[in-house]
Parts: sequence; structure tokens; C-alpha cells
Amino acid sequence: MPYKTMSHSTFFNHKNLRNALIVAIATLCLVWGSFVGTAQAASDNDENLRTLPLDGDRTVTLSPRELQKGKKLFQNSCANCHLGGATLTNPNVGLDPETLALANPPRDTILGLVDYMKNPTTFDGQEEIYEVHPSLRSTDIFPTMRGLTDKDLRLIAGYILYQPKVKGIGWGGGKVYY
Repeated sequence: MPYKTMSHSTFFNHKNLRNALIVAIATLCLVWGSFVGTAQAASDNDENLRTLPLDGDRTVTLSPRELQKGKKLFQNSCANCHLGGATLTNPNVGLDPETLALANPPRDTILGLVDYMKNPTTFDGQEEIYEVHPSLRSTDIFPTMRGLTDKDLRLIAGYILYQPKVKGIGWGGGKVYY
């Protein structure tokens, strides 16, 4: 049987090109996913990163499992308005530690954030805003807050305070980073 050569146009037809593109994209996704997964797993195992301020004097170390649960709770209850730690309604007030520390009262601790999620106030602490911000006081208006326990609120707060340690200035930095 004689050897049959393939013409250049036959090899590079649309079907072969599409298949090659699909394989290249899938390979890129797998490589990227394994890198990001490894980096996240490494940071989850770093006890120093998982040690967070409980209040002004004490710290607490969350487990990787607690951080994962906090992430899930944050995504379900908070991420609609606070994607990446930014604040959709006011990009000047993010969930980064520096901004949280400037609030009155300061919200840069787990208990400070839990207090806010129970009784939200304006940044200067002068007015209650539970009618416009999800909280345990407004579960009738914001059903995503229904059923959240104090432990759940602590896990959400822990996740919020953990993210800047992992993501750096990209957490809470607003649309500049997204």
C-alpha cells in the first residue's frame, strides 16, 4: 500500500484546530488549578496565617476546615455585596484590616465583626443601619442571615480576616483588583 501524504490544508482543518485548542485550554486549566490549589492548601496549613485577632487582647487559630466553612458562609451570605472583600455599595469602605480598624468601633477583630453582623452601624458608629445591611436584626428583610449561629458569624469573620493574609492588598481593594 503506497504511503499517502496529508496536505497542509487537510491537517489544519477546523475540526483538528478546534480539538487542539480544547486540549490546550484543558491543559492550561489543569496546570493553573493544581498551582492555585497547592498554594491555597499550603496557606491553609500555615498556623501563623490562620491565627487571627479575637478581640483586642486575644487571638484564635482557626482550622483549615473552619476557614472552608467560613468561606462557604461568606459566599452564601456576604459575597453578593462584598466580592473579594470590596463593598459594592461603597467602594471606599472595604473589608481590608486597615479600613476595618478605622471604623468606630473598630471591626478588625473576630468579635468586632460579629458585633457588626448582629448590629450594623455606619462607619462612624453613629447610626444603626440594620434596615439596609444584612444582620441578625433584619432576617425578615435579608433571609440569607436566617439560621446563622454565633459560631457561623465567627467563622465568617475569621474568613474575612484571613483573606488579606493570603490575598494581600487584593482583598478589599475594590474594582482596581477585579
